[in-house]
Amino acid sequence: MLAAPLPPNESERLKSLHAHNLLDTLPEDVYDDITRLAAEICGTPIAAINLVAEDRQWSKSAHHQEGESLGLHHYLRAPREYSFCAYTILNPNDVLVVPDARYDERFMDNPFTTGEPHVVFYAGVPVKDAEGLALGSLCVLDSRPRELAEHKLESLKALAKLVNTHFQLRRTKLELEKAQQRVDAAAPLLCTMMSATDALRTNAEGETASRLTSLQEEIISLKTILKVLPE
Repeated sequence: MLAAPLPPNESERLKSLHAHNLLDTLPEDVYDDITRLAAEICGTPIAAINLVAEDRQWSKSAHHQEGESLGLHHYLRAPREYSFCAYTILNPNDVLVVPDARYDERFMDNPFTTGEPHVVFYAGVPVKDAEGLALGSLCVLDSRPRELAEHKLESLKALAKLVNTHFQLRRTKLELEKAQQRVDAAAPLLCTMMSATDALRTNAEGETASRLTSLQEEIISLKTILKVLPE
């Protein structure tokens, strides 16, 4: 078995992955619907949205037919070195298709190929952030060798784009929430500053009025003196 190398942009990719706050979150219907559709369209017993973290693969959603769950939980929480999707993210613009992992040197000794859930066929489309960094993949799996027709691959790509959209909406929402928190935290200080500014303005206006009054009095006094002085 050959573990996948790290992508050249690994640090940026991981930073983006964590910024989406997807790891270890609860299931969500929108992603479960996508994996169910992927399995139905491709005719595979298993479909998943897998994210590739520093040292593990974690599944945001997984759909499986009844009787296919044996060993699947361990695959969906696999160490990164066993992850098929770790290869998928190496080429963010390409689909990775493995017709028969038993004859692919990258996977032939993989414990998830030689043992449960016996991943023999794999097809994965990278799921990406707004900058095109691959965070993981939408993939379909089978325990027997197979090929996917071109129209099914295109459908899988379309579903992956839908995942991308939801990922990006999620990150935008998180950024807006953080911005709102900063505004809320700054509000008391802003009110204090505005009150202080009003007080300074009032004080300044009072001092200016006082000086004008004093100046007017001085002018009147000067005029009075000038009147009594001989020409």
